[in-house]
Amino acid sequence: MKKYKYNINNLDCANCARKIEETLNKHNDLSNVCVNFNTSKLSYESMKEVSIKEINNIIKRIEPETYISKEEVNKKKEFSLSILIIALLIGFIGYFVDMPVYLKIGFYIVSYSLLLYRTTWNAIKLLFKSRTINENLLITISCVGALVIGEVLEGMMVITLYTIGKILEEKAVNNSRKSIKDLIDIKEPYANKLTDNIEQSVLVEDIEVGDILVVKKGEKVPVDAVIINGNTSLDTSLLTGESELALVKENDKVLSGSINMGDVIQIKALEIFENSTVNKILEMLEEATDKKTKTETTISKISKVYTPCVVILAIMIIIFMPILTQVGRSDAVYRALTFLVIACPCAIAISVPLSYFTGIGVASKKGILIKGSNFLDNLSNAKNIIFDKTGTLTNGSFTVTDIKVMENNYSKEEVIDILMKGESLSNHPIAKSIMKLKSNVPNNRDVKNYREIEGKGITFNLYGKNISIGNKSLCNCNEDTVLHLNIDGKHIASISIDDGIKDNAKETIDSLNKFNINTYMFTGDKREVALNIGKKLGIDVIKYEMLPTDKYKNYEDISSKDIISIFVGDGINDAPVLKRADIGISMGGVGSDAAIEASDIVLMNDDVSKIPLAFNISKYTKKIIKQNLIFAIGVKIIILAFSVFGLANMWLAVFADTGVTLLTIINTLRIMRKFR
Repeated sequence: MKKYKYNINNLDCANCARKIEETLNKHNDLSNVCVNFNTSKLSYESMKEVSIKEINNIIKRIEPETYISKEEVNKKKEFSLSILIIALLIGFIGYFVDMPVYLKIGFYIVSYSLLLYRTTWNAIKLLFKSRTINENLLITISCVGALVIGEVLEGMMVITLYTIGKILEEKAVNNSRKSIKDLIDIKEPYANKLTDNIEQSVLVEDIEVGDILVVKKGEKVPVDAVIINGNTSLDTSLLTGESELALVKENDKVLSGSINMGDVIQIKALEIFENSTVNKILEMLEEATDKKTKTETTISKISKVYTPCVVILAIMIIIFMPILTQVGRSDAVYRALTFLVIACPCAIAISVPLSYFTGIGVASKKGILIKGSNFLDNLSNAKNIIFDKTGTLTNGSFTVTDIKVMENNYSKEEVIDILMKGESLSNHPIAKSIMKLKSNVPNNRDVKNYREIEGKGITFNLYGKNISIGNKSLCNCNEDTVLHLNIDGKHIASISIDDGIKDNAKETIDSLNKFNINTYMFTGDKREVALNIGKKLGIDVIKYEMLPTDKYKNYEDISSKDIISIFVGDGINDAPVLKRADIGISMGGVGSDAAIEASDIVLMNDDVSKIPLAFNISKYTKKIIKQNLIFAIGVKIIILAFSVFGLANMWLAVFADTGVTLLTIINTLRIMRKFR
């Protein structure tokens, strides 16, 4: 099964995007079709190559001017303001100039034909090709109906205001898309390739592994590479959200998307653009809103029956209002036509996906890569958050802070030598901290019968003596420190070790507690280490001495169908649990393939303090969506009620359609302003 992705052009209607997606998903050779209105992309999977022409034929039955292409096309829908002005002048002449009735009718027909030809033609094509009723037909019926019942001027104004509103709406949507794309603009389109000491500009897609490239001040690193000449400072904020510059030198690896802020450097490409960090991030962000939330799915289901129901209700108004009330037939028709204009669903169809797309774009600017609208939506609903310890809450780098010798027969130097001889055979992080006590590596040939006891420590024989290095249970002592040394059953020394807690870990846990989220810590470390760290951080539940399989099983015990649980890990050792979790957040670091692959959310700089920020972005995005839905639906219901009772004219109806859409788009952009 191969995945295909194309640009979809001239798509400015979210409702049409939904219809295209549903129709293409019924095609026998296509599966997992997704039309992403936010990014103007169409993607699908197929066992065989379906021609672009065949897909475009299907699309044009739904939206005649929309089509897919491999290249992005910036061509805008043609609309001549001169035709609009001429049509209005002809209509005004017919309306205001005294002339015979048949001439007036002729002027009206010409005016309406020029004003409505595009909308009516699209409506007819959709009606006959795909038996679909959309807003083009609703507007056509309303305007022609207004002409028939004698509301000539009002009908002209409706199509004029509707057309101008659609132009403004399309401009607002495109500006929104551009603003969000600017947030995630981390790709360098061209690179300076060095061939035989001659510099030439090439597309980043044409770079091959091993190519020598020149990156000048202010330019982005085009692909993942290694510096072969020069030193500089890099701005990695586009990847991590952090403003502090990174100093790099010869033989250092540099990631695509980083901005050179210093001297010119020469780099050797390690990856082609397709496999580079920047492309993986861009692909992930583009596909993020392909995964729809419950809100979007519900709106899509409602939209299927919405327009037919509106038409039926309008017909019922025409039929029953003159029978049940004193309203005349002509007035009932006018109210029904106004009803049709008001009921167009664009504001609701556009505002929800655009809000999620904006939230994901803002999060990416802060170094939080969210792989789907559903994950952004569910984030603020989470009740449990489970942290792996090492690499997440701690940096995994232990440091010995004190050695307290209890026995006068041993000096501190002798204790250090014994500790280093034994720990030199262990790969545990605590063992590595012991090995930093001296620069020279000790000779451990005289260490005999070495044994590691899981969850406790190590034992061995040295110079005929039984040595134990480990926790209190292994060394049978009551000293409240991480590590102890026993020789022949006697407590010789206690070693204090800094647990390496990250600076912002405590602040993060405190913030999560304010969200009323239950915090857990899973670790394979010893009981004393785990409890000590958990207590310092204020973790609610601490699980220690765990294997990777234990973490998976314990996650299952905590999670449930009704409660969303988050797991935060390093993206490599915790991949099984990250995959299983309702939301997996990876602390894998910049450029970690394992992190991006395994998790649903990636923190690009391993900063746990970004988790509360992600919660805030999720909550605010949902707040904006709620505001948009309440406003759009509320205004439409109120004006619909006004139209039924004759209190709303078509001018107000146009506001309820295009005006409300514009206002919801503007409100959505508050997400970007909130998290600048």
